[in-house]
Amino acid sequence: MKNRSFYLLLAGLVLVSAWSCQTVEKETVPEVRNVILLIGDGMGTSQIYAGIVENETPLFMERFPVAGFQKTYSFSDYITDSAASGTALATGRKTRNGMIGMDPDSVPVKSILELAEDHGLATGLVATAAITHATPASFIAHQVNRNMYEEIATDFLATEIDVFIGGGKNHFARRKDSLNLLPELEARGYFLAGSLEEAGELESGKLACLLAPGHLPPWSEGRGDMLPRATEIALNLLSRNEKGFFIMIEGSQIDWGGHANDLEYVVNETLDFDRAVGKAFSFAEKDGHTLVIVTADHESGGLTHVGGSIAEHRVEGHFSSGDHTGVMVPVLAYGPGAEEFGGIYNNTDVFVKIRNLLHLGQE
Repeated sequence: MKNRSFYLLLAGLVLVSAWSCQTVEKETVPEVRNVILLIGDGMGTSQIYAGIVENETPLFMERFPVAGFQKTYSFSDYITDSAASGTALATGRKTRNGMIGMDPDSVPVKSILELAEDHGLATGLVATAAITHATPASFIAHQVNRNMYEEIATDFLATEIDVFIGGGKNHFARRKDSLNLLPELEARGYFLAGSLEEAGELESGKLACLLAPGHLPPWSEGRGDMLPRATEIALNLLSRNEKGFFIMIEGSQIDWGGHANDLEYVVNETLDFDRAVGKAFSFAEKDGHTLVIVTADHESGGLTHVGGSIAEHRVEGHFSSGDHTGVMVPVLAYGPGAEEFGGIYNNTDVFVKIRNLLHLGQE
């Protein structure tokens, strides 16, 4: 009888201990309130490693503890374009090349940004291209053709996005249809900024910061610290929302260096992108409830390292293509929920993982 009582007591203690451990574990896992998705357009592993070798100090991307790979093929093509891959990342649906925010049958699909907005989170977009370009457009617009820039700009007015910073002012103000969308944005409560200095003065509220008529110049031609500074400004504004936020930040011109088979262009843009990654990483480190994801929409140029020197911080590269390639691209993650992004999966799963971590429900 005593033995039976002892074993019952022991079993009870084990159950209580297990329950206590589970409770403590649940309590100590931070909630994901904010997601910062950084997309290096055209950035494969070779582009990242070129930046690592040529920079004299470690990249911020090297500090991410979780790494995975995503497959980039589109619904229509083995080699995706930025519209289809952007749509896959933004909506969780593969689509035809050239289509923005729509499924293959031209049916609009809600993006992760729109779902976040529906749930009361703040939202933002930052790019070094026109903000109406394929990747940022995929998170906010629904058009059958990526080149419908004016229609994409009009789609911004169908949302309540809090912050957007990039080029493309002419698609809002100097349009073929003679409409000027800037007064309507202002009427909806947006602070219209034409420079980062102006944008940085805003302490709260909505921001529309259009910095160039079209795309911004390359980093090597005077863009300066636009991308890391815009990242700082956007995070400062979005973090005012106690419910949390979602933002997509694009290093747009890594891709253009790949198309041009210009290794110096690729490295400059990758290092500039990494400085924006650093701003996101520092924010997440201090906040504790922010997940940072770094990935690409596809690889551009088929960059191969054929020589170089670690000591001299020098890379010799060969490009096999002047277009996109079909290779998998890396996914790096830091913060609560980062462990979900290890392994190999489809680009559509990036959307699913973010949606689940932010508890944004099903489509």
